[in-house]
Amino acid sequence: MNDRIVVGLDGSAESLAAAHWAAREALLRGVPLHLVHAEEWASPRDLPVPTSEVRRRWAQALLNETAEGLRASHPELEVDIRSIDGRPAAELIGMAAAAHMIVLGSRGLGTVTGFVLGSVGMAVIQATVRPVVMVRASEDAVPRPDGRHAARDLLVGVDISRPCDALLAFAFEEAARRSCALHALHSWSLPPLVGYGATYDPRVHAQLEMSAEASLRDVLAPWRDKYPDVGVIARASIGHAPTELIERGVESGLIVVGRRIRRSSIGAHIGPVTHAVLHHAKAPVAVIAHE
Repeated sequence: MNDRIVVGLDGSAESLAAAHWAAREALLRGVPLHLVHAEEWASPRDLPVPTSEVRRRWAQALLNETAEGLRASHPELEVDIRSIDGRPAAELIGMAAAAHMIVLGSRGLGTVTGFVLGSVGMAVIQATVRPVVMVRASEDAVPRPDGRHAARDLLVGVDISRPCDALLAFAFEEAARRSCALHALHSWSLPPLVGYGATYDPRVHAQLEMSAEASLRDVLAPWRDKYPDVGVIARASIGHAPTELIERGVESGLIVVGRRIRRSSIGAHIGPVTHAVLHHAKAPVAVIAHE
């Protein structure tokens, strides 16, 4: 039974922001919040044995203090904690089957080499079909006086060339819960022979744009019918998809992107658009696995 939201907590500002974001989301969904700290406790041979016990006490204190702070901010929220001896990615992946979603902190790219790439976050995103949300240590992620998410619209990136029902289901449901508008963006590039040099024809350009907009409306139509109270702003724009999502997502409360489930001998894959958005977006990013 998917009855909780799981947060990976490691003491960083990003993971604490993720815990506060997840607390608001748990209240929105009416489910408990589960705070998890996982770490391999075995001490290296060149370190004294008490090191592992010190780390255990630190982890337990971190969990207790974070849980107490969240309960104080959200008295109606059910919060439980767990400290685990094990690899963080493996433990979180194992918990995903019984969770609504996994929420993790993300530093993105900056002076430090990418946090998502090759990290716990990347491993969890690749291995689970549950929604995974990556949260920055931004102003919108820290506690709010009203205990709710920031009053901002949501943004979803849509690929009109392939089915993406799970992606749109998540985006529309989230917008309905938050009582906010949903911006649906499809970005596309002109074929080389249409958009460059002497072959450029503005009439062909306009026809392609109208066709893309019509296709996007068709994809969204059944979801508009299912969620009539959700205001939808649909846009098909010519441009680089990751750049468009990152720029338009600056003012969003959440960016929703997809990860196509690939059953391949080479393993899971995160597409270039989702990969770029995870690294560079300022808003929280939800990654939704879909066929």
